[in-house]
Amino acid sequence: MISIVYYYSFLISSYIGGLLIALGIDDYYMIKRMDHEEYRIIGFILLTLLMILFPLTQLVVGRIFGFNGELEFNNYLQKPVRTSVDKNERIFRLAFGALSAISVLAVAYTLLKTANVPLLELLKGNTSELAKLRIDASRGFSGNVYIRNIFGIALTPVLSIIAFVYTTKSRALYWKVLFFVLFISSVLISTYDLAKSPIFFYIIMLLLAGVYTQKLKLNWKRISGYILAGSALLIVMYVAIQGVTEIESFLSHNSGPIGRIILAQISPFFLHLDTYSHSLSFLEAKGLPSFIAGIFDIEQVRSARMVMENVFPENVDKGTGGVLNTIFLGEAFASFGYLGVIISIIYIAVVIQVLYIIFLRLPKTPVVIALFVYFTINLPRTLVGGVADFFFNPVWILMTVVLGGLFILEQYFHIIWTFLLSKVRKKGAPQ
Repeated sequence: MISIVYYYSFLISSYIGGLLIALGIDDYYMIKRMDHEEYRIIGFILLTLLMILFPLTQLVVGRIFGFNGELEFNNYLQKPVRTSVDKNERIFRLAFGALSAISVLAVAYTLLKTANVPLLELLKGNTSELAKLRIDASRGFSGNVYIRNIFGIALTPVLSIIAFVYTTKSRALYWKVLFFVLFISSVLISTYDLAKSPIFFYIIMLLLAGVYTQKLKLNWKRISGYILAGSALLIVMYVAIQGVTEIESFLSHNSGPIGRIILAQISPFFLHLDTYSHSLSFLEAKGLPSFIAGIFDIEQVRSARMVMENVFPENVDKGTGGVLNTIFLGEAFASFGYLGVIISIIYIAVVIQVLYIIFLRLPKTPVVIALFVYFTINLPRTLVGGVADFFFNPVWILMTVVLGGLFILEQYFHIIWTFLLSKVRKKGAPQ
């Protein structure tokens, strides 16, 4: 969890691109829209502060909790997986089957409520307006977004991880069938809008589950193979979805997959600094989560959308401009300026470190492994969404509640049920 956050989200996807921008050798289309060149240096200084203050805060938190990261992680890998207790197995299977059915139906609901599914249009050969269809699939969804986001997008892959762990441990037909259905549903919900990253993150979730259950041993040979396979898949997706065929675009640092990784994510951060320092006023309370902003009778505003409307109004008018998501520092600055940047770094570092410690010290069951894998992958993704999601995230809360209930059914249902029955019997016994 910590390694993916620091080395992928911060170093590869933010700091390297930030360095190119600071040196003025990025030649990136987003940065060309920036009006004030001094924010190249200011932005890089803030990114450097992130690279130093974030791990320093985590180190302090670890010392407070007596946490030895390397030792406890190695011990976690060596722990055997605790599957459901025999007396809890039937009720757990019923609950898990019902939840799986809800998730699969949510995936079907998402596809039905999407007027033009980009994946289906691509398979039909309709590639002329895929960019607009992708925006419409996200912003023009006609159904209930909570059903789509929670039960379809978030829950389905996690349930497939639980089924995967049980399949590797029991090899029962029940778990094999459920894993197959959930796997197909997860692939569909990860690719239906032709977004490139979700399917890669789902594959990484499966790999992490294999590592945590000791079914997969990683070495440099295997890692290299996975990187080559992932790169090949990425190239195929770029050719099929975006029609990119020139080899120079794949090798260039400011276009294709490389530009997407090192510049596309971090460039909006510099646009945030430029926009909210001169063109737009700070969001302040409007930048807080909708739940908190609603308490003060204020409508939430996402800075990523405001920057898109301010910097690329022509894309918004054409219907191809969504949001300019970037590292959480962008939204923190848009809300509360430089003070917001510093506070958000410390706050998020504490949240992630505490979560990591909790997961390594929880019982190692299929449900806990799945939740651990979910946060390992989604924390880095949310770091690009904005700081507000770390104050109040309904998807995370509901996922934790639902999987927490499954964990109780998996391990402790029979004990709790027996205890409750004994209390009822004692109360009903004659005095």
